[in-house]
Amino acid sequence: MSTARLNITLPEDVYRMLAGIQNKSSYIAEAIREKRHMEDRENLNRALAAAYREAALEDYETYKVWEDTLKDGLEE
Repeated sequence: MSTARLNITLPEDVYRMLAGIQNKSSYIAEAIREKRHMEDRENLNRALAAAYREAALEDYETYKVWEDTLKDGLEE
Protein backbone atom coordinates (compact mmCIF):
# COMPACT_ATOMS: atom_id res chain seq x y z
CA MET A 1 0.00 0.00 0.00
CA SER A 2 1.33 3.42 -0.84
CA THR A 3 1.66 5.95 1.91
CA ALA A 4 1.71 9.72 2.25
CA ARG A 5 3.47 11.71 4.90
CA LEU A 6 1.33 14.00 7.00
CA ASN A 7 2.28 16.39 9.75
CA ILE A 8 -0.58 16.90 12.20
CA THR A 9 -1.06 18.70 15.48
CA LEU A 10 -2.98 16.98 18.27
CA PRO A 11 -4.30 18.20 21.58
CA GLU A 12 -2.00 17.29 24.46
CA ASP A 13 -4.46 14.80 25.98
CA VAL A 14 -4.77 12.91 22.69
CA TYR A 15 -0.99 12.89 22.31
CA ARG A 16 -0.69 11.31 25.77
CA MET A 17 -3.19 8.62 24.77
CA LEU A 18 -0.82 7.60 22.00
CA ALA A 19 2.20 7.39 24.32
CA GLY A 20 2.21 3.58 24.65
CA ILE A 21 1.31 2.82 21.03
CA GLN A 22 4.18 1.33 19.00
CA ASN A 23 2.94 2.12 15.49
CA LYS A 24 1.10 5.41 15.88
CA SER A 25 0.52 5.84 12.15
CA SER A 26 -1.23 2.49 11.86
CA TYR A 27 -3.25 3.13 15.00
CA ILE A 28 -4.41 6.54 13.79
CA ALA A 29 -5.20 5.20 10.30
CA GLU A 30 -7.35 2.43 11.79
CA ALA A 31 -9.15 4.92 14.06
CA ILE A 32 -9.94 7.13 11.06
CA ARG A 33 -11.21 4.15 9.04
CA GLU A 34 -13.42 3.07 11.92
CA LYS A 35 -14.79 6.60 12.39
CA ARG A 36 -15.56 6.88 8.66
CA HIS A 37 -17.24 3.47 8.68
CA MET A 38 -19.46 4.54 11.60
CA GLU A 39 -20.35 7.82 9.87
CA ASP A 40 -21.18 6.01 6.62
CA ARG A 41 -23.36 3.55 8.53
CA GLU A 42 -25.19 6.38 10.34
CA ASN A 43 -25.79 8.17 7.02
CA LEU A 44 -27.14 4.97 5.50
CA ASN A 45 -29.44 4.40 8.47
CA ARG A 46 -30.76 7.97 8.18
CA ALA A 47 -31.36 7.52 4.44
CA LEU A 48 -33.13 4.20 4.99
CA ALA A 49 -35.32 5.66 7.73
CA ALA A 50 -36.28 8.55 5.45
CA ALA A 51 -37.09 6.15 2.61
CA TYR A 52 -39.24 4.00 4.90
CA ARG A 53 -41.12 7.08 6.15
CA GLU A 54 -41.71 8.21 2.56
CA ALA A 55 -42.91 4.75 1.51
CA ALA A 56 -45.25 4.58 4.50
CA LEU A 57 -46.71 7.98 3.59
CA GLU A 58 -47.21 6.88 -0.02
CA ASP A 59 -48.92 3.69 1.18
CA TYR A 60 -51.22 5.71 3.43
CA GLU A 61 -52.07 8.15 0.64
CA THR A 62 -52.88 5.23 -1.68
CA TYR A 63 -55.05 3.68 1.03
CA LYS A 64 -56.94 6.96 1.49
CA VAL A 65 -57.64 7.12 -2.26
CA TRP A 66 -59.02 3.56 -2.29
CA GLU A 67 -60.63 3.58 1.18
CA ASP A 68 -64.20 4.06 -0.05
CA THR A 69 -63.78 1.44 -2.76
CA LEU A 70 -62.46 -1.08 -0.28
CA LYS A 71 -65.64 -0.69 1.77
CA ASP A 72 -68.05 -1.07 -1.20
CA GLY A 73 -70.71 -3.60 -0.43
CA LEU A 74 -69.64 -4.13 3.15
CA GLU A 75 -71.90 -3.32 6.01
CA GLU A 76 -70.46 -1.50 8.92
